[in-house]
This record gives sequence, C-alpha cells and structure tokens, in this order.
Amino acid sequence: MAQDNLSSSSKKVRKEVEMYWDLGSTNAYFALKLIRPVLARHDAGLVLHPFNLGHVFRLHNYVLMEEPPAKIANRKRDLARWAEKYQLPFRFPTRFPIKTSRALRGSLVMRRHGLELAYVDAIMSAYWERDDHSVADYAGLRTVAAGLGVDPDAFEAECESAEIREQLARSTDGGLARGVFGVPAMFVGDELFWGKDRMEFIEDELGRR
Repeated sequence: MAQDNLSSSSKKVRKEVEMYWDLGSTNAYFALKLIRPVLARHDAGLVLHPFNLGHVFRLHNYVLMEEPPAKIANRKRDLARWAEKYQLPFRFPTRFPIKTSRALRGSLVMRRHGLELAYVDAIMSAYWERDDHSVADYAGLRTVAAGLGVDPDAFEAECESAEIREQLARSTDGGLARGVFGVPAMFVGDELFWGKDRMEFIEDELGRR
C-alpha cells in the first residue's frame, strides 16, 4: 500500500490514517488541511485513496446541487466560516461541479514518482483557492506535473493507460466495499470517519492505538 508520510524521516510509521478523496469535494479540501496537525501529533502517516464521486453519484442516482436554494446558500456560507476559522484561502469556484476522473488518475501516476501528496495539494489549491478549473483537464494537469518535475507527455500517457484507469476503478470500488459513501472518508484501522468535522474522533482513535 502506497503511503505519503508528512515527514522526510525514514523511520517506521507506527500509525496511519487512510483518506478517500475527490478533487470535486469541498470537504475533502478542508480535511486535507485539518488532518495535518492531527497526524503530526501522533507521528502518523497518511494514505490517500482516490474515489470517483461522479461514478458513485451516478450509481446512486444522485444529482449534485439539486437541492433547495436556501440549503445551497447556507452550505456556501458555512464553508466560508470554516475558511475564516482556520485561516485558509478557500474560495468557492465559479465553475462547479467539474469532471475529476483525469485528476484522480493523475494522483495514481504521481504515486509512482513519490509525489502523490504534493500533486493532490497542488490541484486542490488550484481549484479551491485560485478558482483554476483547468485542473479538470490535461491542460492544467500537465502544468502541475511539470511543476513537480514530471514529464507532462509521459504523465498524460500514463493517465490514459488501461492500467491506471483500472487502478482508479479498483480504488473506488474498494472504498464502496468498505462502506465509503462520500468523501472525505477516513479510516483508522477499520473505523470509518466521514467529513471534515471528525478530526477530534480521529485523534481519539489514534490515541487509543
């Protein structure tokens, strides 16, 4: 299982948190930020699992944003509160939702280079902080890959390969088999925690291990 430790130390990590994520999830953006201090306090590693929300939504006949306008407006205000509280440069993008399968496959390619977490951070920042929806397509993803020192032509070719496509399908199906219904979904062992506001519970579980 691939790991992204948040330290350059080569010492063995005693604990880990697994996180299922999707670029199109506001709460996954926040969770990736808020999990960092929790991991640091427990000397724990982070294992990332791309999870294709678009596929899962279609599977369950769920249409994003088809909710009462008042609820959507309140959600956006609530997100702004989270950004203010934790001093994060979050801004709701002008183009939402976006197709994320290319970006998700890109994370699996970057895993091979040991750059998975750096890549995910980069695309999350682009979309949720700078309103850069180009990361939905290769035009933006190639730039991210190049910025991380990976040849963009090779990156795109690998993203389109049958092997990487199958890996994303397995990652998503594996999450469904474990009970994942949305993201961010985080596991400590077999315990599932869903949402950006579950950090206290994750910390408690890490403390017990």
